Amino acid sequence: MVELIWLVPALPLLGFFLLLLIGHKVGEPGSGWIATIAAGGSFLATLAVFVGLLGRDGHAGDRSYEFILFEWLPAGSLKVEAGFLVDPLSITMALFVTGVGSLIHLYSIGYMHGDPKFSKFFLYLNLFLFSMLMLVFGNNLVVTFLGWEGVGACSYFLISFWHQRESAARAGKKAFVTNRVGDWGFMIATFAIWSALGTVTYTEISNSPAMSAATGTAVSLLLFVAAAGKSAQLPLYVWLPDAMEGPTPVSAMVHAATMVTSGVYLLVRMNSVLTDDALLVIAVVGAATALFAALCAVAQHDIKKVLAYSTVSQLGYMFLAIGSGAYVAAIFHVITHAFFKALLFLGSGSVIHGMHDEQDMRKMGALRAVMPITAGTFIVGWLAIAGVPPFAGFWSKDEILLAAWEQKNIGPLLWFVGLVTALLTAYYMSRQVILVFFGKQNWEEDVHPHESSWTMTTPLCLLAGAAVVGGAINLPLVKDWLVLEHFLEPIFHHPHHFSSGTATKIALAVISVVAGLIGISIAILSWLTRRIPTDRLEPEFLENAMYVDATYARVVGGTGTSAFQKTADFDSSVVDGSVNGLGRLIMKFGQLIQPTQSGYMRNYAIGIAVGALAIIALLAWGLLL
Repeated sequence: MVELIWLVPALPLLGFFLLLLIGHKVGEPGSGWIATIAAGGSFLATLAVFVGLLGRDGHAGDRSYEFILFEWLPAGSLKVEAGFLVDPLSITMALFVTGVGSLIHLYSIGYMHGDPKFSKFFLYLNLFLFSMLMLVFGNNLVVTFLGWEGVGACSYFLISFWHQRESAARAGKKAFVTNRVGDWGFMIATFAIWSALGTVTYTEISNSPAMSAATGTAVSLLLFVAAAGKSAQLPLYVWLPDAMEGPTPVSAMVHAATMVTSGVYLLVRMNSVLTDDALLVIAVVGAATALFAALCAVAQHDIKKVLAYSTVSQLGYMFLAIGSGAYVAAIFHVITHAFFKALLFLGSGSVIHGMHDEQDMRKMGALRAVMPITAGTFIVGWLAIAGVPPFAGFWSKDEILLAAWEQKNIGPLLWFVGLVTALLTAYYMSRQVILVFFGKQNWEEDVHPHESSWTMTTPLCLLAGAAVVGGAINLPLVKDWLVLEHFLEPIFHHPHHFSSGTATKIALAVISVVAGLIGISIAILSWLTRRIPTDRLEPEFLENAMYVDATYARVVGGTGTSAFQKTADFDSSVVDGSVNGLGRLIMKFGQLIQPTQSGYMRNYAIGIAVGALAIIALLAWGLLL
């Protein structure tokens, strides 16, 4: 069954080609069902491969299978195969990518109803899923990079799908350009790894001797640059809040199921090369990103922008886990986050759909009565992301906080930043739920909110169920229930084991829950009962994301433009000038000696004679001396 791995990416690719050929003829809803069946079939194929992998002996290292399609790049000592790697990490990623991705496809049939480019949307969505699966299953860095670029291109297509709106077109370009910085890090890291180890294949990299400290740290930081671009860490986060300009299902695909998990996956996959110095940088940047984005989220008014900054913050948690060496905790949070964040984004899309494209939360309120399914499932997602036990987010978030606590030197500081972030998360998500579903009715009289169709509410209910029970795959206080940890551990060179005692674990968990309850309480007192004035709870400084994005725009559009022009001028005058000048010099030298190549035999004979006489004269001169 493991050998069915080729079927997993092949089905969405087949869906893409079918829609490319007949999508415009099939139209709505047929093209949506073709794409959804392709995605669902990919999920079923992934399940089959997963069952086959479970049948192998994990302790004997037998849960790693490479499926080679063909030799792709034979170039001297560089030999790159087009192949897939099936192991616990790739199959874990693929399960939620295809599972959540299939639900987003189904949801999109209802959400995109009536759109003139209905079939094109699903064509892009299938290509997006295929690209992500190539990224996850690639058996080497080059195949992964192929998928890496694929999801980057698809994100551009989908974020700017409604490109008639200037904001959407601008957001797509921002995502594309920002991710090129990360791509640079990926490429240079790949070149350095091949130079140092002579391979780009994951299994060979893992089994190779360690690189020198300097090379290892440089490679690790370059991989982090790549990951920071795709997974929106400081300072490359700026594209992700604007990614909400695309249709809401795109936001769910980008923010939950596919693209933003790429960076986390890359670092976990390359865990064997990450050095301690680089891990410290990753942990610090992750914690800073988590806190920064949580602060920005507290003052947003757009229902999707709150969730967008929330995604950046939760990704910061994942990087904090990686920097703490807790790779299982990072993947655990990737999985639970995929459940509750997809649920929240799709829930927000249901609200927007029911409110006739209104996204300002100040114009909502009391929607739980007219949208009961959307409200109920959204509340489940809220409790999960707020870290309320026993919902899924509580277990994965607390495992990350525990890993941060056990870090050497600055562990308590990182834990405290994570704890404050947890409090802020509970606060801004509670604020959102209150403004949208509770309180007084703030919509206009001519607006008539309504519940969404079954194609939209069914994925919400399924994701809500996953957000409730998802934490059961890795319950940290019960050794026999650490299913995910036992499954993933064989792929790690240095598996992380918590050293804290049970009492410390329980105490830290209680503190975390209390922090979350404080955040919820502040939101209720502020936005529901109005006992705390809200005038100063939405400062303009935070609403504008501390002006980081605006500063980027001013620098790039002002000083940056001038600097770029000077760089281009230097390149044309000095770099190109040197190369072109050398070429002109050689041409002039050639013109000078051109007469010696007349083509007449007598001239060549005279030249040979003169040369022979010169040699004889030199020899005679030497003898005389």
